[in-house]
Amino acid sequence: MTDILMPALSPTMEEGVLAKWHIKAGDTVKAGDVIAEIETDKATMEVEAVDEGEVLEILVPEGSENVKVNTPIARLKGEGAAPAPAPKPAEAPPAKAEPAPAGHESGQAVATPQGVKAASSALAPAKAGDGGRLFASPLARRLAAQAGLNLASIKGTGPRGRIVRRDVEAAGKDGAAAPAAAQAGSEPRKVQSLAQMGIPDGSYDLVPLDGMRKAIARRLTDSFRDVPHFPLTIDCEIDGLLASRARVNAMLEKDGIKVSVNDFIIKASAMALKAVPEANASYSPEGIAMHHHADVAMAVAIDGGLITPIIRKAETKSLSQIATESKDLAKRARDRKLKPEEFQGGTFSVSNLGMFGIKAFASIINEPQGAIMSVGAGEQRPVVKNGQLAVATVMTVTLTCDHRVVDGAIGAKFLQVFKAMIEDPVTMLA
Repeated sequence: MTDILMPALSPTMEEGVLAKWHIKAGDTVKAGDVIAEIETDKATMEVEAVDEGEVLEILVPEGSENVKVNTPIARLKGEGAAPAPAPKPAEAPPAKAEPAPAGHESGQAVATPQGVKAASSALAPAKAGDGGRLFASPLARRLAAQAGLNLASIKGTGPRGRIVRRDVEAAGKDGAAAPAAAQAGSEPRKVQSLAQMGIPDGSYDLVPLDGMRKAIARRLTDSFRDVPHFPLTIDCEIDGLLASRARVNAMLEKDGIKVSVNDFIIKASAMALKAVPEANASYSPEGIAMHHHADVAMAVAIDGGLITPIIRKAETKSLSQIATESKDLAKRARDRKLKPEEFQGGTFSVSNLGMFGIKAFASIINEPQGAIMSVGAGEQRPVVKNGQLAVATVMTVTLTCDHRVVDGAIGAKFLQVFKAMIEDPVTMLA
């Protein structure tokens, strides 16, 4: 028999909703068959089987919420297959080890998102304190880092002595290592209840946090706290852009394509990133990643939160291509039909609140990107030209930079190039 486990459809996924089964007890499945639909905090994904056999039992009914990653959700009867016993800890690890999906903590079968191959359960080893090698799951590593726990001090109970989630949680309860904040001599922030802050119980309605809101809270708190960031603000006159947009849309009308101001902004951002490649970078402990292409993520508001679908290689695409792709991505984002690769990653983000009349704002960086640009409304303002007072349509943009990657001078150069392209759109099409 083989247990099918709840898959991790993204590196940060810890639980999801088993929305629908495509199989039932008694069915025969083979590798690659779509067996279920799972809702994450960002999208609904079809999931494929990685093993073949007869479905013995559905362990988790469809519609179940908060199903933890790696929870057995169904059981297969394969031809002569039986669960393999956990191997004894080896004296020496394999020469090569492949990373497991986030949260994968056993040798059981894990269903995979459609089009994505299952990864091995072996892990790239880390160095232990005595110079030996230490095995830990990606989820265990992340939880240990968040709790400030030293993996070398934790005894693993997984296969081959591997450290898994339960080991880290047990170590935290037992006080095996002091949290990082305490080691640094500062107390971790204690979250008070609303009642403790003077808001009496019964004076409000409490809306439970869903997966998306939890993920947003966690990721943005981590980014704002851990990433040294600073804003740079500049004004752009967009009368020329608006005139160019009208001409472009007149030409594309027969094709049913309509280019938005945001499409111009995405194109100009991508071209500016290529002109100032130091701004198209990400920080990592191993070094600064200089990206080959400008993969521009655009913030899209959806029910209950925000998602950032990505225009890949935006510098290579025409305005009509960007307009078509952005419209499609935004629609599927709102329908929660995006694939993980369509909203994970990216090298730069654009967040536009101009349509809501917001004049200027600064966004929080979406790690691992090195910067995010916040775009305000275009509005008529008094300006001085050649010593004379005039009126122009002005748009304020703010670039929030990760100071580990994008220094002030680099950010300023990027904005100079971006401003020139926005104010004279012909330059971005040359």
